[in-house]
Amino acid sequence: MPALTLYFAPGASSMAPHIALHEVGATFDAIPISFKQGGTKTDAFRAINPVGQIPVLLIDGAALTEVAGILFYLACSFPAAGLLPDDPAGQARVVSWMSFIAASLHPARRQGLAHATRLYQLADARLGANDWCEGAYSIADIHLFRLFWRFRTSLAPDDDAFPNLLAHHTRMMSRDAVQRTIAAEAAIGYELPA
Repeated sequence: MPALTLYFAPGASSMAPHIALHEVGATFDAIPISFKQGGTKTDAFRAINPVGQIPVLLIDGAALTEVAGILFYLACSFPAAGLLPDDPAGQARVVSWMSFIAASLHPARRQGLAHATRLYQLADARLGANDWCEGAYSIADIHLFRLFWRFRTSLAPDDDAFPNLLAHHTRMMSRDAVQRTIAAEAAIGYELPA
């Protein structure tokens, strides 16, 4: 297997790849980046990712960026973990979920509680009473969890508005990979922007 190094900021979008690395059982180095100390603005970090954003996963020294891309890479590189369906239609549905999560849910929180609530209610309806986004547990669930976790901790919405997402959140919180990631990141400390 290639050498893997994750650049992450505790609680940020990089939490999703951090969880996935634990899910697949990968051996990896984890390098925390501090927003408060301007870690994404340094010349050294910009040499790795000129956009100056996390996450970054170095794969034998080559940088892979963006949550969805990193999650897809990990799911494909560690197929025994079962984080991606075997069939093209199932994979396309997972990618559809992840596109919705990245394009609609990710920016929603910054547009205020009312806007974010409306979009998370759409996600809640899309998930329905299903345990997981696409039949079995997948990278889409990891991506969805991280954003709903952040939404709940930053805007404190009424949980009654999202019964399906709240049940999903509870299932996710019981997973060893999630617990390990949250413990590791909380020990460093959260420096999340507003």
